[in-house]
Amino acid sequence: MFLKRIIPFFLLLISFCAFFFLSVQSYAQSVEEDLSGSFFRLHILANSNSEEDQALKYLVRDELISYLHTLSGDTHSKESVMELARLHLADFQKVAEKVIAENGYSYPVAVEIGNFPFPTKHYGNLSLPAGSYDALRVTIGKAEGQNWWCVLFPPLCFVNSTTGLVEEEDLAPIEDTLSDDEIALITTEDTDTIRFKFKLVELMQNANSFFEQLDN
Repeated sequence: MFLKRIIPFFLLLISFCAFFFLSVQSYAQSVEEDLSGSFFRLHILANSNSEEDQALKYLVRDELISYLHTLSGDTHSKESVMELARLHLADFQKVAEKVIAENGYSYPVAVEIGNFPFPTKHYGNLSLPAGSYDALRVTIGKAEGQNWWCVLFPPLCFVNSTTGLVEEEDLAPIEDTLSDDEIALITTEDTDTIRFKFKLVELMQNANSFFEQLDN
């Protein structure tokens, strides 16, 4: 008699857990795909964590961003910005090499465009969860130092340098590709909400990676 009563409860509990897991998985996958598909990022890896190498990293950053300001063309979509970056990839290389040489270093530089893993990052009042993003990556020397990140599209490398805040109009180029909930998620100042929802995304990423490894 007891088993007859308890079995339906466990079946209901299992069904609820399965529904919850699938809902979270769907949410996490949707957020990751939408954000990854909307942002094009800049990633600069310093040679080391020495004071000199970190200072050099910022000099390279400043010149690259300054050079980006001089580029013209249709930059109203992620695809157009990525194509512009591909066309000028050799120029980015020359800019970085010039800065390094002018400061008395001979570090090799690698500049490439690809899809790379990123940790959770905060840019002023904008937060992006960990995941794989398309990026322009600049590797200086051994690339063993602290990294520097920003967002090339939408052009958030150029946001207010005084406040470091992203305004609503700064995100206008991606309003059509992200839902209101996703915009609210990455711009919320509620750190508890950010941690909780980002943790869901990261947990689902880890779970998917685990099952992919089992399949292989």
